[in-house]
Amino acid sequence: MSFNEISTTNDVLEGICLDGKRAVITGATGGLGIETARALASVGASVTITGRNPEKIEAALRTLRGSVPEALFDAKTIDLASLSSIKSATTEMLAEDRPVDLLINNAGVMMSPEGKTEDGFETQFGTNHLGHFALTAGLMSIITKCARVITLSSGAHLRGSVDLDDLNWESREYDPNLAYAQSKTANAWFAVELHRRYADRFLALSVHPGVIETDLMRHLPETLFETMREAIKRDGVAEKTVQQGAATSVWAATAPELTNHGGAYLADCQIAQPTTKDDPRNGYAPWIYDAGGAEQLFVDSEKLTGVRFEQSECSI
Repeated sequence: MSFNEISTTNDVLEGICLDGKRAVITGATGGLGIETARALASVGASVTITGRNPEKIEAALRTLRGSVPEALFDAKTIDLASLSSIKSATTEMLAEDRPVDLLINNAGVMMSPEGKTEDGFETQFGTNHLGHFALTAGLMSIITKCARVITLSSGAHLRGSVDLDDLNWESREYDPNLAYAQSKTANAWFAVELHRRYADRFLALSVHPGVIETDLMRHLPETLFETMREAIKRDGVAEKTVQQGAATSVWAATAPELTNHGGAYLADCQIAQPTTKDDPRNGYAPWIYDAGGAEQLFVDSEKLTGVRFEQSECSI
């Protein structure tokens, strides 16, 4: 069945059964994450949600259990801006020895003021990319054969690629817009390199959910938010509901037709196509599949975080 930009999570999951499967979803205390958790649980998955705030986690669990009372939910407190928090959570999850069939790297920060993570990384790059990089590495031994690792990127990657010589904005004047773009390109590159290294283990994909008003936009000044909204309308980009925005994530997690498309960048429940001169806002930029850049970023990310991924038969 073919889906599109107005398809919802319920549309995508019609006829899907995830009984016996476990999903781990970051940033699932609201917005796209909590809808992704609800949707996957509604078709049988047990779901582990993560977030930074224990109170928000408990509120999300109450909401989810009320929406899908027959499902199994649990949670972990993980601050993706802290390598020690990630290490603590992954150590605990490995000790529980519960396999992970779906890892959805959903959390993120957007256009935040200039700042550093606990470990000294630029906030957006450190949280959106390095945090998920370290989390995925920490869970590798319990990620099942034929699992799926889904990382949320964004159409914001169109604004800029990754500066491999200045990942943490130490030699450039900080630009929150371009820093966000770099982190979102990094998310897509992560999927590209995961596929190259681990195609024998699992399916790695990246997702552009579309334009949705969620708490992700909390750092945007009101004037900038209105300017962006006007530009989106002018360019003919339609805003989505949360159910439509999360649809591409659950499609990536479940669609059998994606089996042979590891590393792909997805949008509107389709494999995205390149942008064109006539439509520069929809699709992907040429750098999104930069294999050399993706490989170098992976190597640099291991050095920055101090984590190492397990070797694979397909690894270099």
